[in-house]
Amino acid sequence: MRAAISSLSLRGRLQVETLDILGGSGLKFHREPRSDIALVDGTNIALIFLPAADIPTFVGEGTVDMGITGRDQVAEHDASLPDGEASNVEEYLDLEFGGCKLQVQAPVNSTYKKPEELVGRTVVTSFTAITEAYFRKLEGVAPGEKMSTHIKYVGGSVETACNLGVADGIVDLVESGTTMRLAGLGPIGTVLSTTAVLIKSRQADMARKDNFDVLEWLGARIRGYLAAKKHVLCQYNIPRAQLSKACVITPGKRAPTITALEEENWVAVSSMVVKKEIPRVMDELTAVGATDILVLDIINSRA
Repeated sequence: MRAAISSLSLRGRLQVETLDILGGSGLKFHREPRSDIALVDGTNIALIFLPAADIPTFVGEGTVDMGITGRDQVAEHDASLPDGEASNVEEYLDLEFGGCKLQVQAPVNSTYKKPEELVGRTVVTSFTAITEAYFRKLEGVAPGEKMSTHIKYVGGSVETACNLGVADGIVDLVESGTTMRLAGLGPIGTVLSTTAVLIKSRQADMARKDNFDVLEWLGARIRGYLAAKKHVLCQYNIPRAQLSKACVITPGKRAPTITALEEENWVAVSSMVVKKEIPRVMDELTAVGATDILVLDIINSRA
C-alpha cells in the first residue's frame, strides 16, 4: 500500500504533528536525504512525501491509497474536476491539527466590506477552483458561463497582491491573521474551515482489497493514537451513593469502569477524560465526595 504525506506545506509544528502521528501509530521508517519515498519497517506500506496540493490527485486518480493533507486541498481538487465528474477522494479521519480558515480578505482602508462587493473585481489566490466556485455562486453564474470576477493565480505571498496593485481582494489560508493584518488586510468572508485530514481512495474499497484491509488497520491505529493524545485516564474512589453524580462528570468515551472496593459502599472509578477539561473535572469530583483522584497519561489506545 502507498500512503502519501505532505512534505512541502507541513513545516515546523505541522510537520512535527504529522511525524508524531506516524510514530505513535507504530510506523517506523527511515527517509534518505533528498528522497521522497520511505519504506515502513515490517509492513508493505510505502510513504511518499509530496506537495500538499498534489496528494488528492495521487489518491483520487493514481495508485496511492491514503494520504495526509489539508481539507482545503481536497476541496480544491474536487472543485477542479470537470463538471459532473465524481471525486474518488474520501475524507477518512479528521487529524485535529493545522486548523485555519480559507478567507476572503480585502484592504481594511477599502470600501469592500462583504464578499459580494468584490464581484466584477480582481481576486488573487492559490485556490483558483474553490474561489471560482465561490464567486460563481455569488454572481449566480452557471459553470461554463463567463464570470465578471477575474480570478488570478499566484503560488505564494498572496497577501501582498493588493498592496502591489494586482488585486482588489484575495482568498488565502489564515491561521492567526497576523500576516494579513501586517499587510493591511481584514476578513470579509470565509470560504471554508480547514484542518489536516487523513484521506483515502474510494478505488481501494473494491480494486485493491488487500490494501483496503491495511488501510482499516492503519486507520484504527491513528484513531487510537489521536484519542490517547486528547484524553487522560482519571481514577478516583467515591461513595456508591454519589456514583451517579460522578458518572455525569466523567462519563468516559463509552462508559466509566466501576469496581467495588473492600470498604462497604465505596467504589473505584476509571474513566477517559478530555485532557484540557481535567482541572474542572477534578474540582467537580471533589465537590461530590470523590477522593484519591489520580490523573494518568495514556500512551496509546484502541478507543
